[in-house]
Amino acid sequence: MNRPKTFDYVIVGAGSAGCVLANRLSEDPSTQVLLLEAGGNDFNPWIHIPVGYFKTMHNPATDWCYKTEPDQGIADRQLQWPRGKVLGGSSSLNGLLYVRGQAEDYDRWQELGNQGWSYQDVLPYFKKSEDQERGASEYHGVGGPLKVSDLRLRRPIADYFIQAATQTGIPLNEDYNGKSQEGVGYFQQTAHKGFRWSTARGFLRPARKRANLKIITRAQTTRINLEGKRATGVEYASGGRRFEVRAQREVILSAGAINSPQLLQLSGIGPAKVLKKAGVDLVHELPGVGRNLQDHLQIRLVFKTSQRTLNDEVNSLLKQAWVGLKYLLTRTGPLTLAASQVAIFTRSEPSVERPDIQFHMQPLSADKPGDGAHKFSAFTSSVCQLRPHSRGHIDIKSADPFEYPAIYPNYLSDERDCKVAVDSIKIARRIAAADALAPHIKEEYVPGASYQSDEELLQAARKFSQTIYHPAGTCKMGKDDLAVVDDRLRVHGIDGLRVVDASIMPEIVSGNTNAPTIMIAEKAADMIRQDQNP
Repeated sequence: MNRPKTFDYVIVGAGSAGCVLANRLSEDPSTQVLLLEAGGNDFNPWIHIPVGYFKTMHNPATDWCYKTEPDQGIADRQLQWPRGKVLGGSSSLNGLLYVRGQAEDYDRWQELGNQGWSYQDVLPYFKKSEDQERGASEYHGVGGPLKVSDLRLRRPIADYFIQAATQTGIPLNEDYNGKSQEGVGYFQQTAHKGFRWSTARGFLRPARKRANLKIITRAQTTRINLEGKRATGVEYASGGRRFEVRAQREVILSAGAINSPQLLQLSGIGPAKVLKKAGVDLVHELPGVGRNLQDHLQIRLVFKTSQRTLNDEVNSLLKQAWVGLKYLLTRTGPLTLAASQVAIFTRSEPSVERPDIQFHMQPLSADKPGDGAHKFSAFTSSVCQLRPHSRGHIDIKSADPFEYPAIYPNYLSDERDCKVAVDSIKIARRIAAADALAPHIKEEYVPGASYQSDEELLQAARKFSQTIYHPAGTCKMGKDDLAVVDDRLRVHGIDGLRVVDASIMPEIVSGNTNAPTIMIAEKAADMIRQDQNP
């Protein structure tokens, strides 16, 4: 072990939150900041090409390549859970979709006892980050480090889908991040002039030249060092050696909804039974560490079409070469594709108080990302429940920091979620049957017309569903027995230790999680500075 160096702040994880914190905390030249990242630099060119997630997901060079335990709720299947292992974290390999969630999500956080987290409290931080292509408004900001733009790719089948949705009574909404989320419209994305805009590019790159910010890549944090009930630093492994660094002020975990609870448990902070089984000495019992796991489970419907889709534009080497050339020359075309084109936020049934399901419509289809498009014309209409009641958990298996934890999502374990899943498929079919879209559809390919009764539709939901890669909630913010951090993101019972990432969400937001995670880090940076200089 080396003689430890000392920094004011040690940030674990250079992902969506960690890059933001590194930028904001190092703005003070008198503050020494260390950022540790288990992955490497973001040099891979596929990271910066929007559609590159087809190459970076499930790639051990950029992805942790996690896999869940067999899950009864989805027919005992195991799902791959990509998580970014590279500068920028999951913002370097996600689908680029910029979605904030609903105002009520944050008001609900405050109702649960988390002061300062209402929508009016967090909106300024969304605006602070943003450099909105459409310009500044009541809901949007310009000049921030995060580029937000309209899609550079549109296809007729997507327009037909939007028209069909409106024919079923879903209103047109050109800004689901504005006054109201409800409705149908095109997604916005974290991209700029045809390039992905990760937090590494937007936040970390401008800060790297600062003398008071040190970044160490390929450095996997293995434990948090504690003196009594105070975090004093961390140990990390790099190049086959172990190192120790000290934090004079705080250790900040921004390692994500899997790694942050894993690190707490490895360090003796967590549920006593889990730690005992894994052979880790209990330092501080916090029953909620790793509990409260939530994710968005998407039910995939694929429709074969008579209308050409993106499947037809990439189904030969010659066409793929043309797509590549077009991107090189104009920064347009299929290589600028975000994970989806069209968003719908609507209600699974009229009595629901606010939108509780979300559609991601893609003008292409594949069995899964990385497998390549189908050889026939088709589009994908996937739908997820925004605020699932089902809860899972994450447990370390041993004291070995390099052994992956066990991930138990417990999808569709709550009957209320099962009902929403069935209703969601019915709404997807209703849109497909609308006048604007039906003439262009040949057949429902997945799950297929043989699934009709509610029981059969639930079976389809269990069989044809996938994660949308939104794990959250495993170090929840709050005051109840399962709370891990308080409303200033300080770990209960441990001084000098915070968690700043999607794991602190007490309830998952109603939409994609990257933009809210960036907001959490923006707000946390201000709270950290305030707490150091009261």
